[in-house]
Parts: sequence; C-alpha cells; structure tokens
Amino acid sequence: MTLVTSRHRYSDAEFPQYVNATLAGLPNVVAVALGGSRGIGTHRPDSDWDFAVYYRGHFDPADLRAVGWPGAVSELGGWGGGIFNGGGWLEIDGRRADVHYRDLDDVEHHLAEARAGRFRIEHLMFYLAGVPTYVVVAELAANVALSGTLPKPDYPPALRERAPDAWWARAELTLDYAVRAHAPRGQLLDCAGAAARACLEAGNAILAARGEWVTNEKRLLERAGLRSLDGTLARLVDDPEKALRDLTASLREHRPTGTYRQPPPG
Repeated sequence: MTLVTSRHRYSDAEFPQYVNATLAGLPNVVAVALGGSRGIGTHRPDSDWDFAVYYRGHFDPADLRAVGWPGAVSELGGWGGGIFNGGGWLEIDGRRADVHYRDLDDVEHHLAEARAGRFRIEHLMFYLAGVPTYVVVAELAANVALSGTLPKPDYPPALRERAPDAWWARAELTLDYAVRAHAPRGQLLDCAGAAARACLEAGNAILAARGEWVTNEKRLLERAGLRSLDGTLARLVDDPEKALRDLTASLREHRPTGTYRQPPPG
C-alpha cells in the first residue's frame, strides 16, 4: 500500500484518479489518459506524471489554467505546433506532472494514416531525428485510459512494411552527406550531430521493423541495440571521415532485412 507523505494529499494509487476527475470535467474533454513511464509501468520513484486530455472540437487552455495548479500552461500550438499542440508543465499535489492536449479527431486521422502506412516526420524540440506523426498513435497504444473510450491500436502491418525503409533511407543519407560535406572540412560538431541523428533514425527503422511503438527518443538506442555506438564520438576527433564510414558499416550490421540500401557513388 502506498503511503501518503506530508507533501501529498493523495497516494500514488489515488493520484491519477484525482487528476482525472479534474481534467475530465473540462469543456469538450472526452477522455483522459495516463501515459509515459507511469502508464507502462517503467517509472522510478522520482518519475514525473504524464496525462493527456483528448478533446473534440475546441479546447481552451484557459480552462486548465483556471484549475489553479501551479506551473506553465501553453496555448494551442505552443509547443512548436505540428503533431504536438501544447500542454502544461505543472505541479499537482506536490508532484511534477505534464498535461498534453490531444485533438481526438486529429489523432484518429493519424491512426487511419498509420494503418495505410503513411506518415510524416516533423522537427520538434527535444527530438534529434524528428518525430513521426504516428507518435500520437503510439501514445494510444501505450496510454492507460482513466476515463472515456480510446482506441488501443496494434502496430499496423502497412506501417511496419513502409516505415523501416523511410527511416533507414534518412540514416544512410545523413551519414553520406556528413562524409562528403563535413568530414573533409574537419567540422567535428557537424559530424557528431549527423552521427547522433543517423543512429536515432536507424533506431526508428529497427523498431518499426519489429512492430514496436516509439513515443520518444529517451531509450531508443538501447531498445534498438545501438547504444554501443557511443564510442564513435571518441574517434571523430582523430579521423572524422573514417569514424563516420565505420559507423555506417556498423549500422548496416543492424539493418532490418529489405530496407533501403544507399547506392554506391558513381
């Protein structure tokens, strides 16, 4: 049984339902979900809490601010726009909690696109390789619905067929450009950035080929079996071109069968 400390009115077991009762009562909210590490059960004692409010029509962030929880609440589109349309970084009952806005009509559109094997990759803060538009579908698969009814999608076969090739093409081309454009000039930061980006792109390809959802890049390299490639960075200083070519060769050892193959220069 989880004890309630002096900082918390609610125990960890009670806390999600307390938040849910508040969020579910906001105008146009049709479902509330617990996500992140708390949702899938991989959290640590100090992990924050991630909640998503799924709405239809219009959501007014002023309604969330009016609840009175301390913290910052963005406008719609305040987190860079695109697939993630904002949220709040809050303190609730002495706990760090994020509340994400999710337009359920938009999420269902991306679910239909993912089932057809279609997606885009958007640039977003905190993502080195970019974020695929199917990330909101991955959230549905991982989240625990606290109220309302939400889809619980399996990994679509069409996405599993097409996403690995798209991601692997980006990884190969990212490294190829770095070898040709940055390494000969000794541009170490550019080479390091390309190496990190390519590894994460390759990681996305590997996990897509397995049919495993990705919601962020925090443990992507570990899950894809690529964490050992950290050693590449130490070799960039001495010979950036060789280090990048070696990295390319190492990545190709992990390439999912049938994915994109960079044509040789000709």
